[in-house]
Amino acid sequence: MPKRALIEKRPWLVASLIAGVSYWLAAKGHVPGLWLILWKGAGVALLAAYAWAHHPTRNAHAIAIVMALGAVGDMVLELNFNAGAIAFLLGHLAAIALYLEFRRDQPSGSQWAAAIATLLAVPLIAYQLTARPEVALYALGLSGMAAAAWLSSFSRYRVGLGAMMFVASDLLIFARMGPLAESTIPGLLIWPLYYFGQFLVCTGVIATLRARGEFDRPGVNSRSAI
Repeated sequence: MPKRALIEKRPWLVASLIAGVSYWLAAKGHVPGLWLILWKGAGVALLAAYAWAHHPTRNAHAIAIVMALGAVGDMVLELNFNAGAIAFLLGHLAAIALYLEFRRDQPSGSQWAAAIATLLAVPLIAYQLTARPEVALYALGLSGMAAAAWLSSFSRYRVGLGAMMFVASDLLIFARMGPLAESTIPGLLIWPLYYFGQFLVCTGVIATLRARGEFDRPGVNSRSAI
């Protein structure tokens, strides 16, 4: 799709991409604190707006709520780490509810193995990296979200991959609290893994709903082409 057509048909997504990518660059500069916090939240908040404003169905609004809680977590995390983690955990629980509603009828053995390994390994790794039980508890919600995404009927190459990118981003945050405290690697990778993971999740869910005709149902005034 040409750039102009993308801007005309997907303005919320274009605005989200601009905010998300530019924040990663701005975070390394000297932007005043409050503006930087708002800038940080804008990328995923615009994904929430994209899902909510132009896809007026319950399932589209469900993923919009997941994105909105992520945006709140992004901003609150800069002020209070625990409160930000709670916002993200609520987002994980909302995502799990959506993914379970769209669970795959007959997952393969390898899909079950990947989901179970994710569910169990992520909290264990989180605890090994931080030695903090509350971090492991949060990581259980994180791993549950990723496992549910992997077992859902949403695209594993978009929603499943995006959820795994979210996991990788958070594991780097935990590593920065422990063995990688002095490393520059987390600072380079945490944000792009997280933001583009959320982008894949949101657009992947909307694409699946659109392909199933959810936005074409009678009585739904869909603007999903916008």
